[in-house]
Amino acid sequence: NESLTFYIEIQLYYSQKFDEIRLSTYRTACKLRYIQKKCNLHLIDVYNVIEAIRDSGLNAVDLSAEVSVLCLENLLSSLFNQLSKRLPTTHVIQPRDSTVLLLGFLLHAAESEGRTRLTVLSVKSMLAVMCGGKLVDKLRYVFSQVSDSAGVMVLSKFDWFLQEALKLPTAVNEGPSFGYSHTSARACFPQQKRVLVNEFLDGILEETPQCLFWLLLTHRLAETENVHHPVSCSYCRNNGMMGFRYRCRRCHNYQLCQDCFWRGNASGSHSNQHQMKEHSSWRSPVGKMKRGLSKTLGCVSSAPPPHPFYPEHPERTLDLSHIVLAAAQRLNEEHALIAAYVTKLQSGPTTRPSKQDEEHRLIAHNREMKHTDNKILAEIQRIRVEQEACQPNPDKTTANPTLLAELRQLRQRKDELEQRMSTLQESRRELMVQLEGLMKLLKDEERRQASSPSRPITAPGRSAGPSPSHTPLHTHTPSHTPTLTHTPSHTPTHTLTPSHTPTQTAQDSMAGVGGDVQQAFTQGPRRNLCNDLIVAADSITHTMSSLVKELHAGTHTLSQ
Repeated sequence: NESLTFYIEIQLYYSQKFDEIRLSTYRTACKLRYIQKKCNLHLIDVYNVIEAIRDSGLNAVDLSAEVSVLCLENLLSSLFNQLSKRLPTTHVIQPRDSTVLLLGFLLHAAESEGRTRLTVLSVKSMLAVMCGGKLVDKLRYVFSQVSDSAGVMVLSKFDWFLQEALKLPTAVNEGPSFGYSHTSARACFPQQKRVLVNEFLDGILEETPQCLFWLLLTHRLAETENVHHPVSCSYCRNNGMMGFRYRCRRCHNYQLCQDCFWRGNASGSHSNQHQMKEHSSWRSPVGKMKRGLSKTLGCVSSAPPPHPFYPEHPERTLDLSHIVLAAAQRLNEEHALIAAYVTKLQSGPTTRPSKQDEEHRLIAHNREMKHTDNKILAEIQRIRVEQEACQPNPDKTTANPTLLAELRQLRQRKDELEQRMSTLQESRRELMVQLEGLMKLLKDEERRQASSPSRPITAPGRSAGPSPSHTPLHTHTPSHTPTLTHTPSHTPTHTLTPSHTPTQTAQDSMAGVGGDVQQAFTQGPRRNLCNDLIVAADSITHTMSSLVKELHAGTHTLSQ
């Protein structure tokens, strides 16, 4: 499965058609940048690589020592596992896939004359060149590997580094342009015999040797791949360019995107022989005018140096190699290494401080703690004074007992109004339930009258008697609004359903309904019960509106 995955990625690599790029430097940089992003190495800084190498124990091993494939796989796996923990949840990678891809590429690059030989320097060099981060930091790490204890570059080690680093262009079929030769190291520093760290950085960054052109261009390609130029290409007519932009110095306003320029596309009177200027950023015409005016007036500051100045002699670090045991140099044995340190320190001569020195130390520590406490208390007092000064003066009227009594009465009145309003809301809800039952009874009565038109109409709940023409029907129309009595919550409310028999009386059907409403309903069919119910509902609505207004008025008075 791992071989199949690597084979698929190789096919995707060839599908990008990098070989159509006519300039070897750009072609090499594009190929290595593609592999770097596919393996997620662009997300790993050079300091993460240094930490992983230190954790694996390769920093204490000689540079010429051979590294096994299993050791390299464990190193890469640790590197990508730590990366997956640092990344946010929105950016997820597969550490196993990245490890397989990078391991296959490094083994392919390290293969020489049909034999794969990986040394500590080759692993450090390839990882330092292919990972992300600043180029200056990478070159400083490389210089620390090819220099002696006095901080002077050893030419043989630098030649060895070039031999390992230039295997990367060879692995992507760019060996004829950037392959290793025995004169490459001397060509980088032809006139200098004693090369320190600053001279080493100047020689690589300012006077870049030809064999390392691709290294600098790879970093420039990574920095400008997301730069947008709001102009259209003169050949492909795409509106907007990404990456590099190339402008012809002879043809007026003739600009090409990086894809067209790298592949030698040209149109009109433009020729590939014309001199082109490369732009890695976009500057508006107004910005160009300002910069030109500043140059004319001499207001432009000098260009910053390509790198800061570093001390010539490296700092001395603590040497712990004499206490590192051979058994603790293997992978994943940090606990054994710590135990070895502890054992070594315990077995060594130790001097216990005297009792008087311990007392002096405690007294000094106590004085320091008291001084810190005084500072903290003074700061707390200052903050308290500032807060009291910022707070507004309290209202003097709040101390008046008359106003306090009025406020207390208003609050009590507000509570009473709220309780009354909740009682009315409950009564209204019960009224709605009773009205619903009445409406159902009225509809059922009308339905029965419609089904038997020949029968004389009698009041609900009464037996059939004389006809209305012989016995006058007396109705009582009250002048006041009907008052609804409160029905206890345990009284069940019956509604008329199709399962009721025709012999059921109105009193049974009106069980659970208010007494006044039931009495009005039983006085006869001639009474307009709908109007009475509407009047009762309007009365309750008017009462609740008055109560809400009174509640709002009390709340407003209370807030004042």
